[in-house]
Amino acid sequence: MDTNVAVPPRLPANSAPLTPLDFLIRAEAAFPEHPAIIDGDHRFTWGTYARRCRMLAKALTAAGIARGDRVAVLLPNTAPMLEAHFGIPMAGAVICTINIRLNAQAIAYILDHSESRILIVDDQFRGLAEQALSLAGRPVRVIVTGAGAAPWAEDYDAFVDGGIDARPDDMVWPESEWDPLALNYTSGTTGNPKGVIYHHRGAYLNSFGQILSFSMATHPVYLWTLPMFHCNGWCFAWALAAVVGTHVCLRRFDGDVIWNAIHRFGVTHFCGAPTVLTFVLDASERAAPLPHPVNVMSGGALLPSLVWRRMTELGFKVQHVYGITEMHGIFVSCAWHQDWDQASPQDQARLVARQGIPLVVQSGLMVADSETLQPVPADGRTVGEVFARGNLGMTGYFKDPAATADAFAGGWYHTGDLAVVHPDGYLEIKDRLKDFIISGGENISSIEVEEALHTHPGVACAAVVALKDDTWGEVPLAFVELTAEWQGRLTEADLIAHCRGQIAHFKCPRRIVFSPVPRTATGKIPKFELRQKAARECGPDR
Repeated sequence: MDTNVAVPPRLPANSAPLTPLDFLIRAEAAFPEHPAIIDGDHRFTWGTYARRCRMLAKALTAAGIARGDRVAVLLPNTAPMLEAHFGIPMAGAVICTINIRLNAQAIAYILDHSESRILIVDDQFRGLAEQALSLAGRPVRVIVTGAGAAPWAEDYDAFVDGGIDARPDDMVWPESEWDPLALNYTSGTTGNPKGVIYHHRGAYLNSFGQILSFSMATHPVYLWTLPMFHCNGWCFAWALAAVVGTHVCLRRFDGDVIWNAIHRFGVTHFCGAPTVLTFVLDASERAAPLPHPVNVMSGGALLPSLVWRRMTELGFKVQHVYGITEMHGIFVSCAWHQDWDQASPQDQARLVARQGIPLVVQSGLMVADSETLQPVPADGRTVGEVFARGNLGMTGYFKDPAATADAFAGGWYHTGDLAVVHPDGYLEIKDRLKDFIISGGENISSIEVEEALHTHPGVACAAVVALKDDTWGEVPLAFVELTAEWQGRLTEADLIAHCRGQIAHFKCPRRIVFSPVPRTATGKIPKFELRQKAARECGPDR
């Protein structure tokens, strides 16, 4: 008897492209009056939010935006940023979020490389955008939010109001779940940033991965401490629609702002680098006790065990996670085991300091030898490179097939991060193959900082390494060798000020040591020696 089951072709009746846009349609249909966005004095329900997203999509279409076009946004965590995450792809276009901490030169590069046809910018960054546009090599139509039109820009609200509300079926839906959804630029740790292409399928699946990992039931209240320009807010810009949550927007924040939002709005979840948690701890003595448990997802840098313990004592449930831009953000989390409840606080802190295991939607993860791709033993000691593959992988690097091929060599994505695997299968990051610095959750290229230093005529040689910092996790430390004519004439403050004219302020050295820079026989700078010197001579108590 023939036991083979015939596999018919996919039909509309049994298959549709996975897309997070469906989340918004359901949220509007099921809970149109539930609060969707709290942004200062603005309050939007899911019905209003969805309607504004459709109007933005229609306005973009009327402006000539077609399927696959890029629309860039230079926005903080505000309602227009949330509208852009649905409105732009509902026009068939690709949202390109730009880091608001970049300088004009970097923004101009992204506008040119992405070939963005429209830029939506917040009034707070009007001057920065105008400077970037003057450096860009192609014309860009500009829409400004918050303070009306300018001679070179249109008013956002007027632009959206010009869009005609339409039914969801009138939107430009993806033809394939592999269609591009977002274009996220890396921090440029080895030169110019790369454009990472997100697809509808990956964003859809990772949204559910985040929801499951973060214990999100229906109607959570999510506080936007994590920048939405970073991996689309780890996909939470879309995921909140699936659980019909409430977005609490923050243009800026500190520890007091976070505590106040928890008490005022009933915040149940927020994300951020360990730096954000230190802000919360610093303000805890001025705040009333938590009215309810608050879930926190922390990644972007190593989570100090002391920070986890102090947050836990205050009533926060902190989960350590690991992610990279190329994997749609977070794809590994330190899932809690019930038997850990019986462990000592010290052992608990040690266990949660690890990054963990793949999200349920991430099918492939291993730590292996970088050359042979042979997995390392799960002994908690043998170091290898972290590799990933499966549902959450990017489509590739925009306009860079060679870099894409290198990244996917051997059928795995090469993260460049080094880790060990413990006997229980949990991975723990140990170091990085590349000499990049993670400061407050943002990657900083040591090469870029060195290049900025070298633009000063008094710098003969410069080498930049990471310096441990209690607030930011890591900050750039520069070892600088001066030319003979500048000896004694150039101060630390002068050189830092020079760098601030070259690169974003957060990338500039926090400290500079004037000394000869060591070199090997082949002329290379042994950075491991400088890291050891930094730890020995430049720590916070030195």
